[in-house]
Amino acid sequence: MTSSLTTSQMIEYLFCPRFTYFEYVLDISQKEGNRFKVQKGRTIHEKIRTSNPEYLRKKVGAIKKESDVFLSSDIGIHGKVDEILFMDDGTASPLDYKFAEYKDRIFETYYFQLIFYGKLILDNYHMSVNKGYIVYKKSKNKLIEIELKKKDFIQLEAIIKNIKRIINMGNYPQSTKYRKRCMDCCYKNICES
Repeated sequence: MTSSLTTSQMIEYLFCPRFTYFEYVLDISQKEGNRFKVQKGRTIHEKIRTSNPEYLRKKVGAIKKESDVFLSSDIGIHGKVDEILFMDDGTASPLDYKFAEYKDRIFETYYFQLIFYGKLILDNYHMSVNKGYIVYKKSKNKLIEIELKKKDFIQLEAIIKNIKRIINMGNYPQSTKYRKRCMDCCYKNICES
């Protein structure tokens, strides 16, 4: 039985629900730690954490920040938020760094990662969370502001329930409707989709 989910588990589920089944029900590891982007992302996060810890994003209204904050919630999620920005309007916002290039759109996984972190902030700090931010490292640290909608916080709870249902009950889910994802999936050789 799983009790608390990580943002990585949610991202994998959003990529394809069968990812969750293969990794957490059948216990077939994806060996993520060996992938270049994962290693590069960890290096970037460490460099950011140590290079300029006092930098504050005043132009978006931040008056204070906390970095590398581990949080958990009673809805059964936990994770480490890159930065929590405390804003001049009394709200708080998650900020996440991506070793990626901005291509004029926000991926669903990036958006829901901000929703996930926003929920953690809301449940721990009891402050409104209306916006989130992504810094795209491969686009010269481009900062993108994203509105976080109440309906998506509700959808997050449904996603969490679905992931737990797969893991705890061993339900074999439908595969992703996006067939292009299958080409880059580490489970493509054992999945019959």
